Amino acid sequence: MTDDKVRGGFDQAKGTIKETAGNLTGDERMADEGKLDQAKGKVERGLGDVKDAAGSLKDQVGDAIDDVRR
Repeated sequence: MTDDKVRGGFDQAKGTIKETAGNLTGDERMADEGKLDQAKGKVERGLGDVKDAAGSLKDQVGDAIDDVRR
């Protein structure tokens, strides 16, 4: 798991809390900030997924090259 996924999960949770608190208190600005934090978290988690996939692909290519050399 990459740091991006961890940060993304944290930002999504933080955003949910802020949005809920904003809705409960009638603070539209806080609710909107929560929505932005959630969106930011989703992007960070997506970036983490891409990095994980790229790392996996790199490992597979390296293994294939090693197999060809043998």
